[in-house]
Amino acid sequence: MQTLPENDKNSKLYKQRHSLSHILAQAVQQIRPGAKLGFGPPVDNGFYYDFILPEPITEEDFPDLEARMRKIIADKQVFEREDLSVADAISRLESMEEPHKIEYAKELVEKQNLDSLSFYTNGPFVDMCEGPHVENSRHIPADSFKLSSIAGAYWRGDEKNVMMTRIYAFAFENKKELKQYIAKRELALKRDHRKLGAQLEIYVIDDEIGKGLPLWLPNGSVIRSELEKLAYELEFKAGYHQVATPHITKEGLYKTSGHLPYYKESMYPPMQLHEDGGEVQAVPIAGEGEESYYLKPMNCPHHHKIYAAKKRSYRDLPIRLAEYGTVYRYEKSGQLQGLTRVRGMTMNDAHIYCTKEQVKDEFKAVMDLHRQLYELFDFSDYYMRLSVRGDEDARGKYVDDPEAWDYTERVVQEAMDEMELPYVTVKGEAAFYGPKIDIQFRTVIDREFTVSTNQLDFAVPPRFDLSYTGSDGAEYTPYVIHRAPLGTHERFIAFLIEHYGGAFPTWLAPVQVRILPVGEAFMDYARKLNAELRGNLIRAEVDDSNETLGKKIRTNTTQKVPIILVVGQKEQSEASVTVRRYGIKQQETLKFSEFKDTVIDEIRTRRHVKA
Repeated sequence: MQTLPENDKNSKLYKQRHSLSHILAQAVQQIRPGAKLGFGPPVDNGFYYDFILPEPITEEDFPDLEARMRKIIADKQVFEREDLSVADAISRLESMEEPHKIEYAKELVEKQNLDSLSFYTNGPFVDMCEGPHVENSRHIPADSFKLSSIAGAYWRGDEKNVMMTRIYAFAFENKKELKQYIAKRELALKRDHRKLGAQLEIYVIDDEIGKGLPLWLPNGSVIRSELEKLAYELEFKAGYHQVATPHITKEGLYKTSGHLPYYKESMYPPMQLHEDGGEVQAVPIAGEGEESYYLKPMNCPHHHKIYAAKKRSYRDLPIRLAEYGTVYRYEKSGQLQGLTRVRGMTMNDAHIYCTKEQVKDEFKAVMDLHRQLYELFDFSDYYMRLSVRGDEDARGKYVDDPEAWDYTERVVQEAMDEMELPYVTVKGEAAFYGPKIDIQFRTVIDREFTVSTNQLDFAVPPRFDLSYTGSDGAEYTPYVIHRAPLGTHERFIAFLIEHYGGAFPTWLAPVQVRILPVGEAFMDYARKLNAELRGNLIRAEVDDSNETLGKKIRTNTTQKVPIILVVGQKEQSEASVTVRRYGIKQQETLKFSEFKDTVIDEIRTRRHVKA
């Protein structure tokens, strides 16, 4: 959950949420005297506060806490700001016995060279805080908030630190907006990919395998395979070449690419190996004659090596190399979340090597590929974000080549404008090697995240001495476009589960057709139809359970099977099937041959028959 943007800090809602977090902390200290404070920021649907508690708090305490918060609001407490010198501020925090606030205060002073720190007081509650807050608690509607959940949270988000108790709350400007949000959220939670992922047997995460390392069950593997097939077909038509690269690589490659040392914290620790008499032995520290290997966090360096494997001419360009490559990144435990934040992921990756003159057309072709995919999936709630350089004082964050930056930022903007694609420009979020387009999606639970990215790179190719021979015989460095329209299997499938509510289009569904014989006498007919469908590569199954027809229909509806075929005496004698589609009340009886042709075409064209 993200804190609200900086430019919202003076909004009425920000002040209201921030003030409510202090009111919550005051109420907690009333029922748990001695509770120590962490952070309590506003977030995009309310606020939270972190505590170290002398005794646990559970959701059963929420009614008491909410009543106390409303009492505090009714007391019309004034929020008063006080600025203290650093020495006085530390002294106050020591008298308050707030060790974590002291730690944070000292770090703030050192990093920002501060000579004072601010505190806010409302009633008996005091907190070191930047603010802002409402002037008086009476400005907060007493029915505009609701405590929602409790979770564990490491101090400062670091798993090496103490685990704190985090209390979340929803908060909006008034009761009506709060009720609307809660109703929408309750509906959205039914689509949560973690819940549906388990219910529909798509994936599991097992502690013995490791946190953030999903195991794809047969149903999930079908979805992965269908996405790869889709990507392969579209990329084949667009002139891409498929490649495959190893999961581990020697340390030197990532020094060349720049991932080491700057990306090291997000990489798995190295494996140090020593070859002795033909046997490979693990050693604790790499020394002379020993080598370090890393699990790859990115596919880019490997693709660059494939490009560099032979001499290239301008006639060869553009070269488009594509791979569904698996990469590994060591995300912090507290940040892992279902399939949206994992440590092992398989990415719809590709790199396009082109001349300067080809950059715009290639970039536009990639954006058109994005558009095709999103139309196919019926996505609409998204926008595009053009990330460019920041201010001059952040110059060290980017490769120092103003001319290349001016060109690449201009060509990307021109490409977007010429395609009439809506976008917003964001300063300071470009990659260190060039501008990028991020496609931002909003899930059904109103959480925004990046599904895919299209990046233009002018800085890394020289690190690998990538080149091509121009028409004049001279050597030139290619530009590289990094693109992943389908992102990673993990994040994209999480989004698809929530987008469709688990009711996938027929072409993507793990089981496309399930045949329900109304009795044992029609089992042979059902199996005959099943064999014919599977012979046409349709994922069909027969429900041969001993349940009643009504129970079979309910079970398969719960499993969100897109097409159910009911067969009995009438269907068997007429070589027909009765077709029931998920979400559509009306059923129809068709000749089986007609149904088969229809579903084959539906799958081939990836058509989505909507309820």
